[in-house]
Amino acid sequence: MSHRLLEGPKLVLATHNAGKVREVAELLAPWGFEVVSAGSLGLPEPAETEESFLGNARIKALAAATAAGLPALADDSGFSVAALDGAPGVRTADWAETPNGRDYAMAMGKVERLARHASDKRAWFSCALVLAWPDGHTEGFLGEAHGSWIWPPRGANGFGYDPMFVPDGHAETFGEMTPASKHAISHRAAAFAQLAAACLPVRRG
Repeated sequence: MSHRLLEGPKLVLATHNAGKVREVAELLAPWGFEVVSAGSLGLPEPAETEESFLGNARIKALAAATAAGLPALADDSGFSVAALDGAPGVRTADWAETPNGRDYAMAMGKVERLARHASDKRAWFSCALVLAWPDGHTEGFLGEAHGSWIWPPRGANGFGYDPMFVPDGHAETFGEMTPASKHAISHRAAAFAQLAAACLPVRRG
């Protein structure tokens, strides 16, 4: 199966989340792409109506690519807990919604409250990355990072549910790790490695 190569120099990142903009811009830095966010372009956020990470990422990527007339990259990611049958999953952000914005401390508290009596502490992050072009072509990739959830949360790095997740083989939470350490093993890095192999030009030098 042949993939479409991404030609530069400008790429729209279909998110209004500053943390994701920062992480993905760092991942793309070696290729020299100029990354602009959908938020900075004033693009609307489309309704995420799919029941999968790849489906929702595709909605966001196509909306941004069509509106901006540029290739767009969208990320849909979430936190899943085995004892909660994979919840919050695609509803990860919804669990944090309040009338005053997203409150992830509250969302992490909800996970702990619902799962505290379960012996199964397994948890994982999923990240779907979808590249879309203005002509409607898309390429999608899914990465995961497996580990366990802990309480109380630890660390002020990262964002979202990072402070309550310890990846397999490590002692620190995603919230305690340096950005470089997290990037090396994260769900987003796993999805990005697939995307880079399929759709990014071979780096010179």
